[in-house]
Amino acid sequence: MKAPAFSYVRAESVEHALELLSRHGNAAKILSGGQSLLPALNLRLAAPAVLIDIGRLDELRGIKLRDDVVTIGALTRHADLLTSEEISASLPLLRKAAAHVAHPAIRNRGTIGGNLAHADPASEFPACMLALDARMVIRGEGGERRVNARDFFRGIYETALEPHELLAAIEVPRPQPGSRTYFHEFVRRSGDYAMTGLAALAHVDGAQLGDLRLSYFAISDRPHLARATSHLVGVEITAERIAEAQAELDAELDPPDDQQASAAMRRHFARLLLFRCVADVLGRPELAMEAVR
Repeated sequence: MKAPAFSYVRAESVEHALELLSRHGNAAKILSGGQSLLPALNLRLAAPAVLIDIGRLDELRGIKLRDDVVTIGALTRHADLLTSEEISASLPLLRKAAAHVAHPAIRNRGTIGGNLAHADPASEFPACMLALDARMVIRGEGGERRVNARDFFRGIYETALEPHELLAAIEVPRPQPGSRTYFHEFVRRSGDYAMTGLAALAHVDGAQLGDLRLSYFAISDRPHLARATSHLVGVEITAERIAEAQAELDAELDPPDDQQASAAMRRHFARLLLFRCVADVLGRPELAMEAVR
């Protein structure tokens, strides 16, 4: 199939892009990397009257570390997250996730802002931002506002962005010393959409977990921050404790059935990921062995 007819405008500045968005409203779509939008156009799942290309706005690109907050410009490419020393040192979870995003050709063109604004529930980065308690920096003609990741993702392909607004950057708090991260996804083939995945941030205090944020993806209409971690924080971790957390996780999840995986399979993967994550961040491989008995 071919995309429906549309007009194309290249924005010369952020202000120009915002003026165009204000003028065209819901009839416009932002084009950054295009790795999600162009297939949607070709399949006629999207039919904007105007495409606003922001791909050359260098002011929306780059990674900066300031006051223990890492600011990532919306046009920063997935490949940049893989090679950035700042990301590797400060936010290793993002580097781990970037390696799982599709294929090199897509990582070389796709942008973090485009990915987050697209809000695919099977995507890796929205779950990472929820685990890391990131904030989205949103620009409009009336000024700038910030939205926490937990409030930004509102459903399948739905976010807190208004039609006249632009995602300009992401502010990610640098995890405190003693923090550890975990990332894994179950896919049929490398580069496929995840059947279930987990992005996690843990603070380890001796042999215990001082904090644990488990952010699942491909299991709901948006990334899901598990409440079941209350069974695991500040207590001695045993296989029985993990089983309690798994039971509560199972009760709070309502995964879909689709062509990727059944709801039962997704529940099984979610339970397994919880077990593996706790064993990994605590450095206790014997716990992971319990999960397969």
